[in-house]
Amino acid sequence: MPNTPVTSKKKIVIFASGNGSNAENIIKYFQARDNAKVVAVFSNNRTAKVLRRAHDLEVKALHFDREALYDSDDVLNLLKDMQPDLIVLAGFLWIFPKKILKRFPNKVINIHPALLPKYGGKGMYGMNVHKAILEQKEIETGISIHYVNDKYDEGKIIFQATTGIHPDDTVESIAEKIHDLEHENFPKVIEKLLFPKEDA
Repeated sequence: MPNTPVTSKKKIVIFASGNGSNAENIIKYFQARDNAKVVAVFSNNRTAKVLRRAHDLEVKALHFDREALYDSDDVLNLLKDMQPDLIVLAGFLWIFPKKILKRFPNKVINIHPALLPKYGGKGMYGMNVHKAILEQKEIETGISIHYVNDKYDEGKIIFQATTGIHPDDTVESIAEKIHDLEHENFPKVIEKLLFPKEDA
């Protein structure tokens, strides 16, 4: 059969480094659906809140170090065993290794809290991005969801959404607007990537 049976859920793996609100939002979105599910959350930060969020939602939560990701095939082999249909970076701060990208071509995506190609690159994450945008007196900002390659924030853009910046906005208020855009759009974009023909 050319189409995957409905009973066979598509598998999502999330990589995150910090708080994990996007990861939690994605997990809950697909827990309410029968077409896909998050099978694991990986973090490079042993104390990251995202691991607790995943555990509380009964999703496998795994911690790894630099050696497991870069110097050995430990993380790669875990992913091979899981066979995810999509790997989602949701606030993951390390560069993604080429060997995993090669093994899962066009199956690794990232979300960035700005309108790429502006305000991307090493060190441009979280509040650093919002602060730079405010300092440059931009009139709008937004989110970019893109495929991951071996450079920070340079993969092909899949989706962008924008929000205006008002003169009285602060770094914190911009962050709140970005979180709203992320939570509204990220799960939907993931679903469209997993099931591209259903909207045709």
